[in-house]
Amino acid sequence: MCNVRSTTSHVLGDTMRISFITILLVSLATTVHCHRASAEASIASDGAVNLAIIGASAEQQTATGDLAAIRERRLLRVLVTHSRTDFFLDQGNIRGVQAELVQALLDDLNKDIRRESDKLFVQFIPVEFSELIPALVAGRGDIAAAFLTVTPEREALVDFVHGHSISVNEIVVTHRELPLIQNLADLSGKRIYVLRDSSYADHLRELSAKLEIIDLAPISIVEADRRLLSEDILELVNAKVVDITIIDDFKGALWQRVLPDVRIHRDVSISMDRQAGWVIRKESPELGAALSQFSRQVRRGTLLGNILFRRYFTDTQWIDNPTKRQERDKLAKHIALFRKYGNRYGFDPLALAAQAFQESRLDQTKTSHRGAVGIMQLLPSTARDPNVDIADIHVAENNIHAGTKYLGFLRERYFSDDDIGPWDQRLFSWAAYNAGPRAVMRIRQAARKQGLNPNIWFGNVEIMASRMISREPVQYVANIHKYYTAYRLIEERDAERRQALDSPPR
Repeated sequence: MCNVRSTTSHVLGDTMRISFITILLVSLATTVHCHRASAEASIASDGAVNLAIIGASAEQQTATGDLAAIRERRLLRVLVTHSRTDFFLDQGNIRGVQAELVQALLDDLNKDIRRESDKLFVQFIPVEFSELIPALVAGRGDIAAAFLTVTPEREALVDFVHGHSISVNEIVVTHRELPLIQNLADLSGKRIYVLRDSSYADHLRELSAKLEIIDLAPISIVEADRRLLSEDILELVNAKVVDITIIDDFKGALWQRVLPDVRIHRDVSISMDRQAGWVIRKESPELGAALSQFSRQVRRGTLLGNILFRRYFTDTQWIDNPTKRQERDKLAKHIALFRKYGNRYGFDPLALAAQAFQESRLDQTKTSHRGAVGIMQLLPSTARDPNVDIADIHVAENNIHAGTKYLGFLRERYFSDDDIGPWDQRLFSWAAYNAGPRAVMRIRQAARKQGLNPNIWFGNVEIMASRMISREPVQYVANIHKYYTAYRLIEERDAERRQALDSPPR
């Protein structure tokens, strides 16, 4: 459990530049306050999300054109990543830094329009990080609302909005117990885990090549699972699952406040003074001008200190480290059972172990307040059900057997359609294990109606889960995915060590 202390207006220190960051990271304390009533009213009078502003089918929404075309269809389509920083749903309300900024922009675009029937409304379209620019270029959105670093490759495809960019350094972040990184040469031979398809990976490759020129060992660059975002990777660093990553300086300052075991190396940058900001399609001068005008109207404030953390990050549960020695000992004790029943019911043993770690920290003695028992936290009534029918789940092997069999039942009964890939079958089964299969089927149907893909959990059905159930199943699945990532990383490292030991010396 993370209890966040009261914040100050000096969150980002001297590393923060003023331009677009004035809008997004520090300016909305005044602007968002002024727009609060209209923003919430535009969501719904009862506080529930107006789902017309979430998701859209590609067939209906593929369109191009400048601001005039956007006004004609009265729909501003905004591509976002579903994350605890940028965009998420909380008790029926749209939340997140980018979401709040977009709402303020929408109010600005509508300020001189009197007739409600002529006003724009916004549609947020969640996509994976790697899809932000491709989806924008393809016409699935009008703005990609994320802090994308300017690179020549990206500038060839899209326009970065004038006046809506920030100057960032891409800095090194490590776990606090690791030795200090004092200069770029200290990265030689290190394994660095970074956001997939990011400028971090590109700049690390450039740095690694330079290190090799001066006879230093290259950097081992590991691009993360495409479903993980920067804050997920920082959480892995905080849990000491990952040793080193790269992140924008302002984002590192943001997350350091709630992840106490990360160390920000402000003076070690793999790339300095890079511009980053929102992007739009090329040949959209009217939209670019409107966004630039909006940025100049917003005064500097304290979004991060006074709004973002108090609203979003108080009492947030962060993942633990499943690879600590005592936790690895627990895993070693039970891994044969995860393999045995994983093979029997068609599950990756490490995925089962990750779920068990989320449920009980691999503790067979644990009993929940609802009476759930053991490693897999299964109710005795569920174990007695004819579809499971495993006796005495107070015994570890029976508990793992029953939990795995129940997970397999959920998958086969509810999520075995050919349209659902094997990975998402597992994700949906985890969500159903937590929230119940009928609830998950209901939110899949709702996702389809809102133009989200009902067969994909991340960035699609999970959004409906946040709105219609709670954040609990969303966090449950996300945590298991991160624990699974941790186990896989450790397994890969162990395999590399064994290979090195088995290789004859040269």
